[in-house]
Amino acid sequence: MQIGPAAGRAHSSAVPRLRIMELGRRLWLVLRAIAPTTELLRRSGALRWLWLGIAVLWAAGGIRMFLFHISYDPFTDIHVYYDAAARLNAGQPLYPPGARIYPPLFSILFRPLALLPFEVAAAIWEAILVGALGLTIWLIGIRKPATWWAVLILGIGIGWTLAIGQVEALVALLLAIGSPFTVALAANIKIFPLAVGIYWVARGDWKNVGRLAGWTMGLVLVQLVLDPANTWAFPGTLGPGQIASEVGSEGNLSPFVLSPILWAVVVAIEVAVAFRLGRTRWGWPAAVALAVLSPPRVFSYNLMTLLACLGGPGTTRVERDTAGPAPASGEPQ
Repeated sequence: MQIGPAAGRAHSSAVPRLRIMELGRRLWLVLRAIAPTTELLRRSGALRWLWLGIAVLWAAGGIRMFLFHISYDPFTDIHVYYDAAARLNAGQPLYPPGARIYPPLFSILFRPLALLPFEVAAAIWEAILVGALGLTIWLIGIRKPATWWAVLILGIGIGWTLAIGQVEALVALLLAIGSPFTVALAANIKIFPLAVGIYWVARGDWKNVGRLAGWTMGLVLVQLVLDPANTWAFPGTLGPGQIASEVGSEGNLSPFVLSPILWAVVVAIEVAVAFRLGRTRWGWPAAVALAVLSPPRVFSYNLMTLLACLGGPGTTRVERDTAGPAPASGEPQ
């Protein structure tokens, strides 16, 4: 039987794809074989001490970051959230010059805490953040060595988040849950989590794409009903001057600091990688990484949201599926 030109082209394009998938599978098996586990740490030898040394350094970095910020700028972001919600309670504009670039939903939700003395509000908010971190660890697998290695690697971001009271811990939990509603809620707290939706787009899961769009628009509508003036004012905070002030902050890890063109190229690569991996077990981690790393303003505390790479729809899919791509569309089976 002869193969026509169209069929031949399809066959030739499928061969490199299969080779890439096979290479990826082999790479995964190698990484899984050398990754640190509790069994590895029980072994004797130089490798054991190497991993233990790395773990100690990561943990020390997280502790140092927490102690530094809790000493020099404790609860900085809680002050920002508290003051913004207090402005709403007083009937004042939410976005004076230099205000933080957040949609109004978070400040609306923070308003009850702004009715309390700051010390009480800060204690409650810190308890919420610690609880969110604990729930995230439980959700992604509290008994998995990979979870605790991720916590150690991201310890600097976690320590900074807890010391200043950053909402990032809550965003990490919402993305670890990974439903269209929680992604939409995270996107209405910080805009870029909406990029996680590329996971469902790449998989052709239009049902969940529609749910994400519906929940996003629904939450915007809620803000319009509860606080129309500040909701309409929010787009004005995204002007070039305000954005330049934000991205110029010291400690920004985004390539935007070096060059906006370089940043655009890096983001385009991240989008392409996330889309390409969308149908594989790496689809959710790639989508979360896109949401975390693509903003023009990225600090170390933002990196803690990478914990959500181990969560998402069908959190146990890695245990069930150790080789081969996930189903072509819909939720993982």
